[in-house]
Amino acid sequence: MSAETIESRLAKLEIETPSWGYGDSGTRFATFPQPGRPRDVFERIADAAEVQRLTGTAPAVALHFPWDAVDDLTGLRAAIDAAGLRVGAVNPNLFQDPDYRLGSITHPDKEVRRKALSHMVQCSEIARELGSAALSLWFADGTNYAGQDDLRERRERLEQTLTELYEAMPADQELLLEYKFFEPAFYATDLADWGSAVLVCLKLGERAKVLVDLGHHAHGVNVEQIVGLLDRERRLGGFHFNNRKYADDDLIVGSVNPLELFLIFVELGAAERPLPRLTIDQAHNVEPKLEAMVRSVLNLQECYAKSLLVDRAALRTAQRAGDVLRGHEILLDAFNTDVRPLCAKVRAQLGAAEDPLAQLRSSGYVERQTRERASEHHAVKG
Repeated sequence: MSAETIESRLAKLEIETPSWGYGDSGTRFATFPQPGRPRDVFERIADAAEVQRLTGTAPAVALHFPWDAVDDLTGLRAAIDAAGLRVGAVNPNLFQDPDYRLGSITHPDKEVRRKALSHMVQCSEIARELGSAALSLWFADGTNYAGQDDLRERRERLEQTLTELYEAMPADQELLLEYKFFEPAFYATDLADWGSAVLVCLKLGERAKVLVDLGHHAHGVNVEQIVGLLDRERRLGGFHFNNRKYADDDLIVGSVNPLELFLIFVELGAAERPLPRLTIDQAHNVEPKLEAMVRSVLNLQECYAKSLLVDRAALRTAQRAGDVLRGHEILLDAFNTDVRPLCAKVRAQLGAAEDPLAQLRSSGYVERQTRERASEHHAVKG
């Protein structure tokens, strides 16, 4: 691949940052407020626009409802447009309402399932009004004890509710189905892995695709293989990028296992198709919010750039010849390349910052927002 082609592809990289990633967050034990955190969705949009200004690669903001609820959706869309952004995926909240203690779309009570369905349909309508092309779904549904509920019936409830949702969605809107192998359900999670998710998608239709969260797998799972298989079947809807050391830690993507992130991009490049939806989903608890988000985007830029350096022709030759170590070395050659100058060059071409973190720290943006957002407000994610 020529240098011009690499630069062109890197310049087209697009990352969605999450509105919820800019607000207060915490652990099971506490929420940790930070000075200057946004008080509403409009201030979260302002922070997302600053990340885009600095990196040139974050033109969309994913929204979460009711966390980002407003009385005037037209005004919200106008504010997003004015910030130079667009709306990414819309995410319903199906885990915080007390009625969902035993599940949402798999709950034994039909009325609770109808409530969850109504909320998802409403979010689909919100997505349409905001110009979003995707509804992103994660469910905390599952059981904590054997015998708590009938596992087969829960699956039937899940499929029936999602079928009704899919039929109610606009024809140009995708349904992204996320999975997680445990937590908060500790005996059986209703959508525990990519297989259980893709089986539902196959029943729903072509617009139903799987969303891969990097923190939602057991230790040792080969995530890049999952990515390759889903992409081959045209059922890979996108990612929630983060990193983990033990469980779903929501650490900065690429901070713990950058090789895995690089190999995921290598798999995505194998089919020579446009990249799927790439979304950051992290809860920055001890890190400064904006610095953490910028660092996340930079890590994605760098791992994607490294994947573009892979000599695909040489790799195929080595693979077909059964040259085990040569194939591995070709990947390592690309991974070990310092692409920071390349990424800085492309950012400059995009009108962004060559060194986004340094510019953020020297710009005074965080200090200005801290002064302007001094009033008390509630956390958006705990």
